[in-house]
Amino acid sequence: MCRNIRVLHNFEPPATDDEVQAAAVQYVRKVSGATRPSSANQEAFDAAVEAVAEATRVLLDALVTKAPPRDREVEAAKAKERAAVRYGPR
Repeated sequence: MCRNIRVLHNFEPPATDDEVQAAAVQYVRKVSGATRPSSANQEAFDAAVEAVAEATRVLLDALVTKAPPRDREVEAAKAKERAAVRYGPR
């Protein structure tokens, strides 16, 4: 039903609001079990997404690390390599 929620912490540049929002939508979809909520549940779904996005942003802003920031392109290449090993080359 949902794609995996991506790690957003410790990247340079930091996670964008769009990335935080996308992660929030994926989380709410997974928890609710609904990819698209019914019209009766749309308001609750949207409110949950906003609450999760806000909590995520607060968390990301508060986290500290001594590790150097990760590079999105390097992490994407690593993920592609893992997928090739797991699923075979495409």
